[in-house]
Amino acid sequence: MASKPDIIAAIANTVRKANTTSLDISFNELLDMADGGELNISPDYQRLFRWSEAQRSRFIESLLLEMPVPPIYVIEQDEGTYQLIDGLQRISSYLHLRGKLEASHLDPPVKKGDMLQLVDCDIVSELNGMTFDDFPTALQIRLKRAFIRMEVVKKETDPTFKYHMFKRLNTGGDTLSSQQVRNATIRLLDAKFPDFVIELSKTGPFEECTTYLTQERKLSAFDQELVVRFFAFKNRRHLFKHDVADFLTQYMEDVASEKQPFNYEMEKEVFEKTFAALCASLGEYAFSFANRAKTNLSAGFSIYHYEAVTIGLQAVLDRIDIQNPEQIALLEQALKQAKLDPGFITSTTGGGKNSPGPLTQRIEFIATRLIDAFP
Repeated sequence: MASKPDIIAAIANTVRKANTTSLDISFNELLDMADGGELNISPDYQRLFRWSEAQRSRFIESLLLEMPVPPIYVIEQDEGTYQLIDGLQRISSYLHLRGKLEASHLDPPVKKGDMLQLVDCDIVSELNGMTFDDFPTALQIRLKRAFIRMEVVKKETDPTFKYHMFKRLNTGGDTLSSQQVRNATIRLLDAKFPDFVIELSKTGPFEECTTYLTQERKLSAFDQELVVRFFAFKNRRHLFKHDVADFLTQYMEDVASEKQPFNYEMEKEVFEKTFAALCASLGEYAFSFANRAKTNLSAGFSIYHYEAVTIGLQAVLDRIDIQNPEQIALLEQALKQAKLDPGFITSTTGGGKNSPGPLTQRIEFIATRLIDAFP
């Protein structure tokens, strides 16, 4: 155990790595910064905006009533601009009020020029139905001048310290999934791997194979998490213990910080061939499961099938010619027979399958079947 002086010194040394400042800034200034590119809300981060119209409206009501609001957090970039890390829901709500929000993923979608019409304001119900243009000039000015505390992490701050600060800041929020937190925070270490993951999640064969993911899961970046799962289990399955979320986060951290070797060009080729082969053979049924009669495949998506099929396929990937119709037909037959096998059905249904033993069992089941098909 470290001595008390050693602990104090360690903390003091870590604190010195932090360089932060606080600013009180008006919402009108924030709007101008976002509109002019001084405040960066990256497109991938912006799609995480999920507040309902009622939530947006009540936030505006809070500003009008001069209620205190939590601070936002930004990181200073080299050119003096800021990147938003925490506070997206509040800033986007104000942008919508002023007709400056682009959020095509919402239902209904919002485009620039659309102004928020307040609903479900439960303190001053007279606000319901109004837009910013309907407000008396005095209220418009009050909203423009309403301020919020902006916590700025200066560009000189140690990158690893930035990462851990924002990782903890965003962990546990009820509006962000684990993958959304990874995307937002790991790019503080290095944006290359998160951007790579997002790019691959948008490739045609991958999208075809994951057709049956719900829109809600896609909006929570689950499709991007699937890309991370592929690489993490392909390259470091031997280190998986029990918690998938922590395992994936650690893998992304290590790739971003170059603790985990990662050949981007080679890995992209493997990913693309894997999903091209699955798309050509089973298509949208690549990760589906047996129907009730266990005679055919049902429309749907199973994470257990995803892990087993994508990783099991690596055993024979180099033996498959995607341009050869006979080989693609053979792959389709082998995978379909494996999916309908009672042993595989047992290993991919029910609870308690998210541990190293069952994971290895279902991957090896597919790998063995494919090795037999492609000796």
